[in-house]
Amino acid sequence: MQYLHTMIRVGDLDRSIHFYVNVLGFREVRRADYPDGKFTLAFLQAPGDSGDGPMLELTYNWGVDSYDLGTGYGHVAYRVDSIEAIGKALDKAGLSFSWGPGETPDRRKKMAFIDDPDGYKIELIQPVDG
Repeated sequence: MQYLHTMIRVGDLDRSIHFYVNVLGFREVRRADYPDGKFTLAFLQAPGDSGDGPMLELTYNWGVDSYDLGTGYGHVAYRVDSIEAIGKALDKAGLSFSWGPGETPDRRKKMAFIDDPDGYKIELIQPVDG
């Protein structure tokens, strides 16, 4: 078994791709429109992932501009080299952390949270020696 991707629905595909690519450094792997189903899929890969590694699938259903997140969704998490560097990229984009930076509950790592343009939580984990 291999983990492939996490799918989230977004209200503005271009805005979301801009956030993930230009602010967080993801790369867009592929995008396809499905006119019969009236949706577009975009697959993004985090910096440091490559090949057939895990991806984030952004699904844009044409004509739907927002979603209720619900209470079941928690967050996606990414290991990062520098939370400080991401903080600078957020500042440059006029954004900020939604929580932190701080420490993980076991105090073994640094952590912070950001919200993407649709309100999805993203946890950033940095090794203490990173």
